[in-house]
Amino acid sequence: MSPASSRPYRPCVGVMLINRAGLVWVGKRHPDTGSDETYCWQMPQGGIDEGETPLDAARRELFEETSIRTTSLIAEAPNWISYDYPPEVARSGRTTRFRGQTQKWFAFRFEGNEAEIDILNPPDGHKPEFCDWRWARACELPGLIIPFKRATYEAVVDAFAALTA
Repeated sequence: MSPASSRPYRPCVGVMLINRAGLVWVGKRHPDTGSDETYCWQMPQGGIDEGETPLDAARRELFEETSIRTTSLIAEAPNWISYDYPPEVARSGRTTRFRGQTQKWFAFRFEGNEAEIDILNPPDGHKPEFCDWRWARACELPGLIIPFKRATYEAVVDAFAALTA
């Protein structure tokens, strides 16, 4: 296997979903995903499929993970945000092709009713990624995510700070 520094970053997207009160949607990672119970909360995110734009990927990932469609785009982070996998993650079978992720983040306003949110029965046969969800203040987000992604969440919170005040 090549050294991590010579591998590419996996292109991904992330979604900060903000409700009318300025709170942000976070999901508790399903225990089957191998997530750390201490830092198991995160915003929707995922890979960009071949031929897909980052915005299309963000809408798809949000829908696949939460069943949410009733949103409006309110902002796009100005830059891609990258992070490297720590050695224990880099050695796992899923991530050996990449040194980490580079993510394009979008902020969406949740315009629907909370009854629309269904994390336990995702659409199109997808396996649930989350087992619980809640609304959180943006300033809480970096403390909820696994530590190696903390700088990413700090950058996202900074990029969209005016939207969550």
